[in-house]
Amino acid sequence: MKRVILFLATNLAVILVLSVVLNIVMSALGVQYHSIGGYLVIAAVFGFGGSFISLLMSKWVAKRSTGARVIDQPRDQMEQWLVTTVARQAQQAGIKMPEVAIYDSPEMNAFATGPSKDNSLVAVSTGLLYKMDRDEVEAVLGHEVSHVANGDMVTMTLIQGVLNTFVIFFARVVAGIISNFFRGNDEEEGQGLGGLAYFAIVMVLEMVFGILASIIVAWFSRQREFRADAGGATLAGRQKMIGALERLGRAHEESHLEGQLAAFGIQGGKRTLGELLMSHPPIEKRIAALRAG
Repeated sequence: MKRVILFLATNLAVILVLSVVLNIVMSALGVQYHSIGGYLVIAAVFGFGGSFISLLMSKWVAKRSTGARVIDQPRDQMEQWLVTTVARQAQQAGIKMPEVAIYDSPEMNAFATGPSKDNSLVAVSTGLLYKMDRDEVEAVLGHEVSHVANGDMVTMTLIQGVLNTFVIFFARVVAGIISNFFRGNDEEEGQGLGGLAYFAIVMVLEMVFGILASIIVAWFSRQREFRADAGGATLAGRQKMIGALERLGRAHEESHLEGQLAAFGIQGGKRTLGELLMSHPPIEKRIAALRAG
């Protein structure tokens, strides 16, 4: 329930901020809402704006949605080892030391997030620490540090922002064409239902275009996972990375992380439409890629 309330409150705040920004931009540019220029401004503000606000808030949201505890002062040998390992890998990868955190979850998982390479968070679940040995945990940490070093959070935000902008823009352009067509055929009915019909068509088109955009995002996300696996193999050792993936494969667990956190976890969720909407490649393909590389 806490996660749902946080999700709703965060998104409501983002929408309110973007609505204010949109009104300011519209007034400054002198464009009308129902025009090509207006559609483009709406799409850019909500498409890119929403993505970048999510990126800037990513660490804050991650900590509160998972209950992650940042290790400021290690309490035991395991926490000291985690901090030391991440520090070593970050130095090897040429990035600033990320915050290291632990969150309470029985699943074997970990994630990286943050607005930049020098302002990031690497978190591991208690389930991963209990069920994996240190070589496997080291490989998982290397995978997550590689996400940070590769700039995956920013790259995904840019891709998502561009696609969101196209989805919002073309949904409104196509809806405008359809609405005008029917209004032209039946002027009286069009004037009565035009507004409702237009917004209904926009919503349907955003869902359709959104699915197509999600396929593109998922494809890029899978390529990014292969690169992070290769990075984990470089930082921790190829056999350790393969061993960690094999352990995940034997567990047959699915990620319960949500939103962007799921995309940057060590493991993904269940298969949807084959692999089209999967954020992570199947474990067997990831292992095969490491062995072939």
